[in-house]
Amino acid sequence: MRGFGAPMARTKTRRPGVARTLRKLTLAVEGWRRRGERIALVPTMGALHAGHIALVREASRRADRVIVSIFVNPAQFAPTEDFSRYPRTWKQDLAKLAVEGVDLVWAPSVTVMYPQGFATRITPEGAATAGLEDKFRPHFFGGVATVVAKLFLQCRPDYALFGQKDYQQLKVVTRMARDLDLPLKVVGAPTVREKDGLALSSRNVYLSTEERTAAPALHRALKECGKAIRAGAGIDSALAHARLAITQAGFTIDYVEARHADTLAPVASLKDGPIRLLVAARIGKTRLIDNLAV
Repeated sequence: MRGFGAPMARTKTRRPGVARTLRKLTLAVEGWRRRGERIALVPTMGALHAGHIALVREASRRADRVIVSIFVNPAQFAPTEDFSRYPRTWKQDLAKLAVEGVDLVWAPSVTVMYPQGFATRITPEGAATAGLEDKFRPHFFGGVATVVAKLFLQCRPDYALFGQKDYQQLKVVTRMARDLDLPLKVVGAPTVREKDGLALSSRNVYLSTEERTAAPALHRALKECGKAIRAGAGIDSALAHARLAITQAGFTIDYVEARHADTLAPVASLKDGPIRLLVAARIGKTRLIDNLAV
């Protein structure tokens, strides 16, 4: 395995380096920086799927070096959410990243990321208080903003890649980087879907066979809703039809909303600006989210 400091063209099936300490991460990053190489970061919690791999490939197109972080962040789990149940597939993840020629996996422990006495947290506002995910998971964006800010400072990337499936999160992270003058570009990549429209998610493994069959109803409902709005239907009416379709598919809805695509403020019509439809709903014990541009 090559050392972190040695330049090499990106090749297939090359096992990435693994850093578990800040010292090892910093040595790698500083070596690349001295050579003027661009760095891209793909933050993940592991359990990698094709959506993550699409982010890695986009990162490879933009930068000379790619870091993938794998860290299941306890700060974004509420006491009622099972942190220990989140899927962890370390060996499979490394094998997938080797195929993509990733340079480094940053895999800190909880004690490395949050050492004894850790007492500083970011409390985002704006898109983080839009009444969507934050309404149902009020702890979530503080945990996300804090860990992502740490990842940005630790890895010093030129680019950070996030999927649009977690759309509110993407807006929160983008705003945070801008507000804190962090010298990087946050890139939102399109949602990767199964052939039947279901957005890829690490949590899809929790779905039973019957639930997996019903799950694409979320995407279908959003598509029909967007089509109706573009055709001139009232937003409230279009949303009501979407909620009915999702409920009839067996979901319990947290929210189905039409929001301004940039600010996530409520909208009343197409005249209010670019619109994003967003949904969160539960089927069985699994909570799924999705979104779609109108």
